[in-house]
Amino acid sequence: MEVNPNSQQSSSSAVSSALGNIQRPGEYLRQVRIAQQRELSDAASDLSIPVKTLTALEQDDYKSLPEATFIKGYYRTYAKYLKVDASSIIQRFDEIYQNDTGLLPNHALNNSPIKIMGKLPGSNSDRNKKWFKRLVVGFAVLLAIAIVVMAIQNWSSSTTNETEITPAESDVQVLSLDNSTVVSGDQLQLDFKRPTSIHIVDSTGKVLATGRQAASVTLNGETPFQIRLDDASAVSLTLNNEEIGLSPYTVNGKADFRLSR
Repeated sequence: MEVNPNSQQSSSSAVSSALGNIQRPGEYLRQVRIAQQRELSDAASDLSIPVKTLTALEQDDYKSLPEATFIKGYYRTYAKYLKVDASSIIQRFDEIYQNDTGLLPNHALNNSPIKIMGKLPGSNSDRNKKWFKRLVVGFAVLLAIAIVVMAIQNWSSSTTNETEITPAESDVQVLSLDNSTVVSGDQLQLDFKRPTSIHIVDSTGKVLATGRQAASVTLNGETPFQIRLDDASAVSLTLNNEEIGLSPYTVNGKADFRLSR
């Protein structure tokens, strides 16, 4: 049990319910607690306030306590617990706080660590910003991957097309016609069942036809003709009005051969 060294009465004597004109609020609450025969540790446990904080409050040691707003909250809680009026305690605190600390009692949260805590990395605002940045980065990565995949596909398709267009000289076959069919000039007639790509060059190196064709084509040039048909089954071919069978020169649906009179 604590004993008030400034009191002339025993610890069981009643203490005035009003705060004295020169009495400090913490000392007043301390006297009330002692008069009510309450241990400081019991009060701290009942109020869920650390003993160190209550001790500093009773000693009016404001430099060891948080900001004025929190001290006033402690005073109100402690006064309610001891069943005394808190308004006069708060008024006396406002009068002496600036003299003790050099700070205004109403400066409250101007520089409070609570504001800083609002900007900690764990705040909702910062978490939202982090998730937004992650989404932007993820979208950029996916876009870059899609562009790379499309570029690879285009390159692969271009390479395949170039490979298909380039004639394989080792596979060229020569078709000889009966000399009795020789006429002045050489005429090549192509009829199509469906569109397909062709490439035809005569003996002088002149390209007579190239690209995708769908309608009948009549070509004039000098034999032998170098002929490539991407879909041989779609084409009927005659040379100087003599029909040419393409099946002997068709491999995997394509025909690539040399045709002469």
